[in-house]
Amino acid sequence: MAAQVGAEVDRLDILVNNAGATWGAPIEDFPDSAWDRVLDLNVQSPFTLTQALLPQLLASATVDDPARVIMIGSIDGIRAPQTESYSYSASKAAVHQLTRHLAGHLGSRNITVNAIAPGPFESRMMAHFLAERGDEIAASSPLGRIGRADDVIGTTVYLTSRAGSYLTGAVIPVDGGISTTR
Repeated sequence: MAAQVGAEVDRLDILVNNAGATWGAPIEDFPDSAWDRVLDLNVQSPFTLTQALLPQLLASATVDDPARVIMIGSIDGIRAPQTESYSYSASKAAVHQLTRHLAGHLGSRNITVNAIAPGPFESRMMAHFLAERGDEIAASSPLGRIGRADDVIGTTVYLTSRAGSYLTGAVIPVDGGISTTR
């Protein structure tokens, strides 16, 4: 993908790394192959893509208008989830740390790196949980609902706008207060 993007554009203003796979199994049965699959997709892929597209990001980056990298983490990387999704929560915590690490190294090159840590949103990955326990999950939020697309879109727009140009290394939970008040 990076080769195709590189062949089509010389400059890249915004890169959103939204990789996510999960696996759930009791600790006694959790397979190594599932651990590797989740960590490879959720952590390795965003790093590799950022690395491969660094020339295009640098070509766009200026002091007044830095290039932006947004990593999609999860509140499960901030708090311990109730589900037995060990590799998922570990991978998203790694994404949050990778965000801070990249921010520290790329800031001087006029690239900001921030993460959005969504809580429960309607998605293919959450469909099973929401079908089984949607009302309970919504009630766990101080705001009493699950996230909507415009909730995460608003955060993305902020991070990619002039208003977000002086923020780097942040992990912003977009979860209706679940990770910060419960």
